[in-house]
Amino acid sequence: MKALTFKRYGKSPDIGFTDIAVPTLQPDEMLVEVHAVGLNPIDNMIPTGMFKAVLKFDLPATMGSDLAGVVKQVGGRVTRFKPGDAVFACLFDLGKGSLAEFAVVPEHAAAPKPSKLDFVQAASVPMVGLTSWQAMKERAKLQRGQKVFVPAGSGGIGTFAIQLAKHMGAKVGTSTSTSNVQLVSELGADEVVDYKKQQFEKVLRGYDMVLGTLRGDEIEKSVGILRSGGKIVSLIGPLDAQFARARGLNFVLRFVFSLMSRKIKGLAARKGVDYSFLFVRPDGKQLSEISDLLESGQIRPVIDRVFPFEQAKEGLEYLAQGRAKGKVVVRLK
Repeated sequence: MKALTFKRYGKSPDIGFTDIAVPTLQPDEMLVEVHAVGLNPIDNMIPTGMFKAVLKFDLPATMGSDLAGVVKQVGGRVTRFKPGDAVFACLFDLGKGSLAEFAVVPEHAAAPKPSKLDFVQAASVPMVGLTSWQAMKERAKLQRGQKVFVPAGSGGIGTFAIQLAKHMGAKVGTSTSTSNVQLVSELGADEVVDYKKQQFEKVLRGYDMVLGTLRGDEIEKSVGILRSGGKIVSLIGPLDAQFARARGLNFVLRFVFSLMSRKIKGLAARKGVDYSFLFVRPDGKQLSEISDLLESGQIRPVIDRVFPFEQAKEGLEYLAQGRAKGKVVVRLK
């Protein structure tokens, strides 16, 4: 079968199409014919080696984390799905990839595809949906009436997180460019900062949570908009010792991650706020709950562009430019 792979880590990962064998199944796995793949920024980061110490792949490795498709075969212990079922799933952190004609999906990671969504729409959801859910519901325990700041509200994670936060009864602040102010307002943002005209850290105050989606000093600036007791849940780093301990990493990595996060941890402590780093966890049960919100229309997918499978590499390059309004998706079927 054809798959988009990278062959090495670093500046020249040799990304391209490779013919690989159709994977064999473990008893708790399913073989899924992939119809569409949602692209995520982490898909571009992995080949650089940025997360080599914590994400394990056998090289050459198939790229991609999200998918929607049709079950073709099930392992002997699979009970929730059968051949012919339409599913969607996130494969992140499972050592597997989705940008291929077929993908192996553990049963626990999959959920039935929302019937009201086509495969392209469904494929755009898993990682951004689960990340938003786990950051706001699990980690921050966001409550009705609290305020959450979602930077880059017009991006893939932002367009979903704004809608989920509003569903949870929170007040949402976001930042975006002038051309996207209307989009994020329509999605439910209550306080919109046009970063071409204003700096969010000089405008926003009294927030209970920041969803860290921007690199550089933006995560440090966000400390100032939080009230005492607020929380920063970062999706892009720096990694911290708590994350290393949770994954059972060795002392050296715990020490390294502690050094990496020392500055932001110190800034947070002085303000009386909490900082933590989050890796999304594939979870079919949570995806099913997210599916209910999609079926009811309480949350809608926002898709910027769809690339054919043959242009998957170009899709990743387009995503890396950071200008997508919503998600970028690759269509196979």
